[in-house]
Amino acid sequence: MMKCNQGYIHSTESFGTVDGPGIRFVIFFQGCPMRCKYCHNPDTWQPNQGKLMTVEELLELYRHNEKFYKKGGITATGGEPLMQLSFLTELFRQAKEAGIHTCLDTSGIIYRESKKDEFEALFCVTDLVLLDMKHSAPDGHRELTGQEQAPVLEFARALETAGVPMIIRHVVVPGITDGEEELTALGHLISGYRNLKGLEVLPYHTMGTKKYEQLGMKYPLDGVEAMDKSKAHEARELLLRIIMEDRKKSIVK
Repeated sequence: MMKCNQGYIHSTESFGTVDGPGIRFVIFFQGCPMRCKYCHNPDTWQPNQGKLMTVEELLELYRHNEKFYKKGGITATGGEPLMQLSFLTELFRQAKEAGIHTCLDTSGIIYRESKKDEFEALFCVTDLVLLDMKHSAPDGHRELTGQEQAPVLEFARALETAGVPMIIRHVVVPGITDGEEELTALGHLISGYRNLKGLEVLPYHTMGTKKYEQLGMKYPLDGVEAMDKSKAHEARELLLRIIMEDRKKSIVK
């Protein structure tokens, strides 16, 4: 894979606290093939837009506040960072050389076995992956995101093989991903990953609706009310119970 030293960046956040451990410098990559109905960043969808930035420019921004990042690092999110795979890999490579913790927030949707070597180069310089699991079933995933589920599961397996720690993220949306059947299926789906190190269940919110208005777009989940945090907590408890039960059964076997 040829080195790519510049990429399209939507924006950056200097003091992120929800996208990986500690206080982090968060980089929002431009471009995403997913069309999640609850997406709150539709302005990141179009590729080859935003600000063209180099790895050096981004690392210099990191260094401006480096003293605050001692227990944090850099998180690449989006959009979908994997759309700019070679640039992302170069960014993480140079970050690792500088002793910076690297975290990738992704849907995994871009993964292809035909590019296995390129992804393995990224895995070698990635400390943690926050993997967004949108739905437990192929049909539900397709309906919710406009994309097939298979690449996401292939990506998760590739992470497991590479030994990259993974935290699963799941958004619970009323009437779509909050049902017991869907959550139970999701728990069984993710319980077998040996590299699973954490689980974040996020309540659906409507904070992105104004962006849709500004962009002249219809919000797909118009009328769906935001979910109470307590419901997300209950969903997480259900998922954890299923994961633990599955793992106990696998030990007995």
